[in-house]
Amino acid sequence: MMHPLVSRLRGTLLPAVVTPMDSDGVVAYDALTAYAGALTTQSVGGIAVWAHTGRGLYLSPGDRAKVLETWRQSTDVPIVAGVGVPRSADADGLQDAADATVEMALAAAAGGADAVMVYPLAALGDLPDGDAQAVALHERVAAESGLPLVGFYLHGEAGGYPYSPSLIRELLALDAMLGVKTATLDRAIGCQDAIWAGRDTGKLLITGEDRMYGPSFMWGADTALVGIASAQVELSAAVLRAWTAGDHSGFLSASDRLDRFAAATFYAPIEGYVQRMLWAAEWEGLVPAEAAHDPYGPDLPPGERELVIRCLEELHA
Repeated sequence: MMHPLVSRLRGTLLPAVVTPMDSDGVVAYDALTAYAGALTTQSVGGIAVWAHTGRGLYLSPGDRAKVLETWRQSTDVPIVAGVGVPRSADADGLQDAADATVEMALAAAAGGADAVMVYPLAALGDLPDGDAQAVALHERVAAESGLPLVGFYLHGEAGGYPYSPSLIRELLALDAMLGVKTATLDRAIGCQDAIWAGRDTGKLLITGEDRMYGPSFMWGADTALVGIASAQVELSAAVLRAWTAGDHSGFLSASDRLDRFAAATFYAPIEGYVQRMLWAAEWEGLVPAEAAHDPYGPDLPPGERELVIRCLEELHA
């Protein structure tokens, strides 16, 4: 029997939200509360916390709990929490990594999350039985947390590895699996193969492709969970809305606007996208300047901030 969240989330946008912080990495909870209140009034079907955009694996357990609590108090829409191996975890080997992932999933369940998105364990990509271990990890997370799952095909620059079509089909065959999110960055073939592997399963085909957003819908994605929607939500929502409605002219126009924003925020060094999205959130008035810092990403030259602002000014001229 299909989990009810599948039908509830299909065709909707879930922003992978930022976590407002100061330059030392101290979470700005007043700013977070205001950001959550503003974002959840927009065209969102759910929220993704603790994801890569929100630096979920860098937060302390206490901060993760309070971040989730803040969002849970701000909205009734489904919350998907990213779970994996925190940077602070002393994970020596795959068993420790799996234990840490499960521990994070248990914390998500305790905090009121509706589902968990399982970060990939990149070491599994090199093992002959890696697919079997990946499936077993997802089964264990579901069994111990009691929550439904989102699979996460994450590109290598962000710590993931390519999921084969056969692995995606195995994951989607799990009763607890809502769908698989692709975040391949710029690998069109990998994205296509991943989406096509989920055809006819009835599960969610979730795009996380900030730089291939419009094309991923043409390839079959039906739901979006993206960091580029952590600010300027309507740019992402308009693309999905037009595609779902069969408004192809509107889709092309909305995709062009979204792609212009993506080109100003998602490029090398790709880890700089979190800071660029925080600048966009600041420009929009979602996050104050003092809380628009990503201390975990690379240092970026001032010209990159100017590029983001110029793009937004042109889009809203």
